[in-house]
Amino acid sequence: MRNTMSRSLVLGLMLAGAATISGCAKTGGSTDVPYVARDVGTLYSAAKERLDDGQYKLAAALFSEVERQHPFSVWARRAQLMGAFSYYLDKDYTHAIQSAQRFIAAHPGNADAPYAYYLVALSYYEQISDVAHDQGITQQALDALGELQRRYPQSRYAADARLKMDLVRDHLAGKEMEVGRFYEDRGRWLAASMRFRTVVENYQTTTQVPEALMRLTETYLALGMPEEARKSAATLGANYPGSDWYQRAYELFRDKAPKAAQSADAGA
Repeated sequence: MRNTMSRSLVLGLMLAGAATISGCAKTGGSTDVPYVARDVGTLYSAAKERLDDGQYKLAAALFSEVERQHPFSVWARRAQLMGAFSYYLDKDYTHAIQSAQRFIAAHPGNADAPYAYYLVALSYYEQISDVAHDQGITQQALDALGELQRRYPQSRYAADARLKMDLVRDHLAGKEMEVGRFYEDRGRWLAASMRFRTVVENYQTTTQVPEALMRLTETYLALGMPEEARKSAATLGANYPGSDWYQRAYELFRDKAPKAAQSADAGA
């Protein structure tokens, strides 16, 4: 679910900040940079060069050296965040998250804190898998995006965070639908209806809701609950009157509701 626009935004913002040291001394082109004591400008420039060359793992290590060798310099704080960014570009999301969270813990009021929260959220977001797999990471992405939105609603990252939150919610709703259909295929109507209700109640703005309402109509009829089925179909018709899902729910209710009512009366 990589978002090219987000990556461009991140890259532009971070490299713009690093450009202020462009006049510092530069190191040679060797990728095997020895870990020896160096002045902060030379060390930071070496890290920046590796980042520009796409040597993200080495860049992260060199930014870490800036922190280690010059912990009280103004560059140590920026190096910490740039190291997290390097890990992110290297797709080492675990270390990216850890580095960004360490920055947040050490500098909660810093002007770059919103970006650190954004980087944590992106690192979770990039790990989202298809709905056939466990969605623990997806929920973590939603939580991280929500944290960014709550803390910094006016930041330059807020709009992208809101967009991603909508996509993540749709993904989580899709997982609920997949499980619900699995139960429905096996005649486990009550378990299926609970999953579909979760979508309708907790993910109301997602694209999964019309199908969930149709499936609720279907499962309620199978459970002998025609009145509940009628409510689901009516809600579907009121909100999505031109959808194929409403047409299916309407026909289903028309054909099966009398039998469901008879079954309900017989069981009374």
